[in-house]
Amino acid sequence: MNDSARRVFAIGDLHLPGSMDKTMDLFGIHWENHFEQIQQDWIGSAREQDIVLIPGDISWAMRLEDAREDLEAIGRLPGMKVMIRGNHDYWWKGLARVREMLPAGMHVIQHDGLEVGEYIFAGSRGWERPGGDAPDPETEKIYQRELIRLEMSLTHARKLDADKRLIALCHYPPTDAQGSPSPVTDLMARFRVSDVVYGHLHGYACAGAFAGVVDGVRYHCVSCDCVGFKLYPLPETTA
Repeated sequence: MNDSARRVFAIGDLHLPGSMDKTMDLFGIHWENHFEQIQQDWIGSAREQDIVLIPGDISWAMRLEDAREDLEAIGRLPGMKVMIRGNHDYWWKGLARVREMLPAGMHVIQHDGLEVGEYIFAGSRGWERPGGDAPDPETEKIYQRELIRLEMSLTHARKLDADKRLIALCHYPPTDAQGSPSPVTDLMARFRVSDVVYGHLHGYACAGAFAGVVDGVRYHCVSCDCVGFKLYPLPETTA
């Protein structure tokens, strides 16, 4: 690979404290000083021309202003950052205000897409897939709404460029542990997505996270504890 070529990494669920002095240590000793671990690897792995995808659960902050310190800490790390909202990103209220707060080189995707060099990016938070003989109506409502938002983002991305490599971000797992087809995987295949990165899962659930190919699309779980608190490098070529 050309040393100057742009690389793409991903890491999700940073769960930074958000001015709340909230740590993740209660989830296990491996979470102790977890952001220090992430930063050390990040600085050693990524360069300024690289891209780092962050599929949600960025900060525990409840208000946008309280997330400022966390966003600035991420912004000081090498590379361009591309983020989506997770289910715990309560501070993410008002897209225009969020974008005003972001340090240089940080971008968020919400109902739209982003073109960076040879790549285009899209994504949406997603939700738990309704299941069982009597699925919860509220879960079904949110899931269907997120499908609409994902399709909007993918459509926007493909309008930016019909042929470039498209990488998508989801927060919730887009499929089950077996990689069964789902409405999300159907959308990813229809829009010719190359790779999907997702998070949300932690601890023992990491072992059951699907990593593989569905309908020609590769899926990668990149929750920070699932990847050892290190940046996860995406394949340099399509499947």
